[in-house]
Amino acid sequence: MAGGQDSRSSAAAPAVTSKVKQEETFPIASRLKEGRALTLDVWSVFNAANLPPDCINLGQGYMNFPPPAWAREGAEQALRSVAGNHYAPPKGTVRLRKAIKEFYGTTFGKELDPETEIVVTSGANEGQYAVWAAFLEPGDEVIIFEPFFDQYLPSIVFNGGKPVYVPLHPSTETAPGVKIGKKTWNIDFDELRRAITPRTKMIVLNTPHNPVGKMFTRAELEQVAQLAEEHDLIVMSDEVYERLVFDGREYTRFASLPGMWDRTVTVGSAGKLFAATGWRVGWVVGPPALIKPTLAATTRIVFCSNSLGQEAAATGLEQARERGFFEQQLAEYEERRAVLIDAFEKLGLEYAWPEGSYFILLDISRVRWPEDYHFPEMLDGRGRDFKAAWFIANEVGVSSIPVSEFYCEEHVDIGQNYARFAFCKDLDTLRRAGERLQNLRNFLH
Repeated sequence: MAGGQDSRSSAAAPAVTSKVKQEETFPIASRLKEGRALTLDVWSVFNAANLPPDCINLGQGYMNFPPPAWAREGAEQALRSVAGNHYAPPKGTVRLRKAIKEFYGTTFGKELDPETEIVVTSGANEGQYAVWAAFLEPGDEVIIFEPFFDQYLPSIVFNGGKPVYVPLHPSTETAPGVKIGKKTWNIDFDELRRAITPRTKMIVLNTPHNPVGKMFTRAELEQVAQLAEEHDLIVMSDEVYERLVFDGREYTRFASLPGMWDRTVTVGSAGKLFAATGWRVGWVVGPPALIKPTLAATTRIVFCSNSLGQEAAATGLEQARERGFFEQQLAEYEERRAVLIDAFEKLGLEYAWPEGSYFILLDISRVRWPEDYHFPEMLDGRGRDFKAAWFIANEVGVSSIPVSEFYCEEHVDIGQNYARFAFCKDLDTLRRAGERLQNLRNFLH
């Protein structure tokens, strides 16, 4: 053809039209709905982008200060090495697993075998997910205490499980040494026993507890252990806040109780230990019968956890004892806690005394706002606490997290009386927040 041009190329090519309209979607798996994954979550609602620019964020549990420099140095050294930039073993680096073994020592009543009793995971959350992937069959029931860490629900549902909710109950007794604060929340063991059925596979403990700040007593843990033994249940003991236990309280590892090692998976977190939530390094510890299937699951979920974070975590665990790091960090958190407690006492609003973790639940049931106050549509259908927390963030300038997010519909009335405030912030930030919160008395009933 003249000029070497193919006549077919001179005609305009027909536009390629997708058979799927832009607005249409493919069928979505039911687990997303059942696991609340499609619902606008509380973190998106109370995102900094939705709040005033000068609002002080005490809602999300992230720190506004860095991990210790000597721990970060571990990641920096790894970045300059060859191995640190490549895959780690699926069960975790040898160095980190050895450091985890030394960290726990004999607190389980035995020394850990780092080859068969420890698996490093991509954050504590992924470790929990891997446990549920390893052991849940469709319809298996998992008991969780309310209010619950919000990731428990979707992780259980995504793996075919059915969450069964047992609410903790607020105390009416005044905490020692204060005028307004109340003692921590309590378990109704009759409710717990009634929640167990032939389909119950597992109970989840979280001590110290997020968001209540409750430290489960040894007596409470022994009652849970009795039920676990009686009904042959696996226990997941989420102990990520174990180094934030206040007022000289004794910490009891659930797996150290008689007969509990063989049926317990203990969950730990470098992010919580070292104020490094972005490292995404956690671990699970337990007997080989529980750890081997969990390793098989996590290997197929993420294959391995990031090498740099593991080196930083190993460095932190290796040096923390000689530096007195955990003791110093605990004293600093007790000082931070005192700032918020003092602010709540002056304000005159009841709160749950935090025995551990870095959260305080404030009773916001007395907060009132003008009848014509405008709330965004995204709060429609949410608990009263969502509106109260929104009002406080916008009119007082301190954000928090409404606690009804951490409840099933049946028990939401308990949660909507409270907002969660995090004190994992520097002292200046907490003091400014405490001063602002005094303005809330203008809106109390």
